[in-house]
Amino acid sequence: MKRDTNMMKCALMGVSLATLAGCVAIDVDETRLAPTVSHFGGMTVGGTELPFSKAVMAGDTIYLSGELGIDPETNTLVPGGTGPETTQIFANLERTLNTFDADLSNIVRCTVFLGDMADYAEMNAAYKAAVPDPRPARATVGVSGLAFDAKLEIDCIAVAS
Repeated sequence: MKRDTNMMKCALMGVSLATLAGCVAIDVDETRLAPTVSHFGGMTVGGTELPFSKAVMAGDTIYLSGELGIDPETNTLVPGGTGPETTQIFANLERTLNTFDADLSNIVRCTVFLGDMADYAEMNAAYKAAVPDPRPARATVGVSGLAFDAKLEIDCIAVAS
């Protein structure tokens, strides 16, 4: 009787392991699917063609390149300094996000590169006015210089809904 019980346990364990092994193999195969990647346009500033995409979408994640406060109508920095440049940056980011059927509310992370930390309060006020609640995670870094003499540059990551 004891021998029959042990054989029954071994048989059940074998069936269980075979079943689980099949499940694991299916899960492993499903994780090998590559995300869809799409690129959104290049950029030209002041007659200079820049060697990168304005944004890249990988799966549901949208990586937005660093944006300056450049008015797309004039192709120059907006006048007025840090506040107006911040406002223009978010107008530019929203225009790019719209190509992916997203908007500023889809942003989950931003990095602000500020040319002069003395401009932090001005940037922060314009940022607060431009970015909807709940606001994304953010880092602000002081830098010693930016392209085209901009006061700041902001890059972001968004997630499509």
